[in-house]
Amino acid sequence: MDGTKTPLLGLTLDELKQVAARVGMPAFAAKQMAQWLYVKRVTTIGQMTNLSLRHREALEQEYEVGREAPIEAVRSVDGTVKYLFQVGTAGAVESVYIPAEDGSRATLCVSSQVGCKMNCLFCMTGKQGFTAHLTAAQILNQVLSIPESESLTNVVLMGMGEPFDNIGHVLRALTLMTADYGLAWSPKRITVSTVGVMKGLRRFLDESDCHLAISLHNPFPKERLQLMPAEKACSITEMMDLLRRYDFTHQRRLSFEYIVFRGVNDTEAHAQELVRLMKGVECRINLIRFHAIPGVPLEGVDMEAMTAFRDYLTRHGVFTTIRASRGEDIWAACGMLSTMRKEERGGIR
Repeated sequence: MDGTKTPLLGLTLDELKQVAARVGMPAFAAKQMAQWLYVKRVTTIGQMTNLSLRHREALEQEYEVGREAPIEAVRSVDGTVKYLFQVGTAGAVESVYIPAEDGSRATLCVSSQVGCKMNCLFCMTGKQGFTAHLTAAQILNQVLSIPESESLTNVVLMGMGEPFDNIGHVLRALTLMTADYGLAWSPKRITVSTVGVMKGLRRFLDESDCHLAISLHNPFPKERLQLMPAEKACSITEMMDLLRRYDFTHQRRLSFEYIVFRGVNDTEAHAQELVRLMKGVECRINLIRFHAIPGVPLEGVDMEAMTAFRDYLTRHGVFTTIRASRGEDIWAACGMLSTMRKEERGGIR
């Protein structure tokens, strides 16, 4: 991507109309550009063949499409593929393609930041620190530029970064993914995960119909703080008070992500508090196996303990599932995304 030119990817229809006016094109050319960008998915302005050569040349003086292919792909034994995308001079991000074993779904886990400020104890991205927010174009590029793009059925913003710390660009990307002139996806195909950054959470709840996943991991605020420093500013109590004001009984689904740690959050007392915390909220809990990362003194539990924890919650009226673990052998599973290793060996500039 030429940093001296403005990407067209990530622009709304109204903004494309402004581009058209700027370079002397008729207003209807905005819809043509949107179709080339988001439906036909071109990678160069020269491929927009229903625009005159003169107009394409005028566009190319100031603009580019803004697409970048991944610079690396690593495939897991289970079919999961981890892609590495260069993000200008800010570093790189990882995205994970996760096909269902029965072929019924194909999900892409997308990043929203280079690194992350939240520094959750169990997450490698947090150990990397924060470098930069991704633009809407860079978020969308992950969806459009993998080889399996056309087969995707779902996107989850659960990769590197805290989406609601980058709420402006994330909402713009969601708008373009769901707009009729954009990718025209149903919001039901998209889930956004957050530790609960309140300002961003409020905007998301008011401005988007996409699914919401809360990174919870402990129902007791003091214990959650030990795992997630963000609890100090993103209180689970305040978050639940906010969520109770919204209706999750129709299209939009609310879920809570809960990595189970041995002796930390896996007791009956934790299960009881989860039941109390979820009272009156239409939601589900996804239990996740912990994937060990270097230097972190946490351990996972076996499947028997996971099942017992799930069954307790289910018996007490909280719909609970155990999420299948994918891509652990290529460091692509939950909490394992990081570009530190590549940066340390000089592979990314």
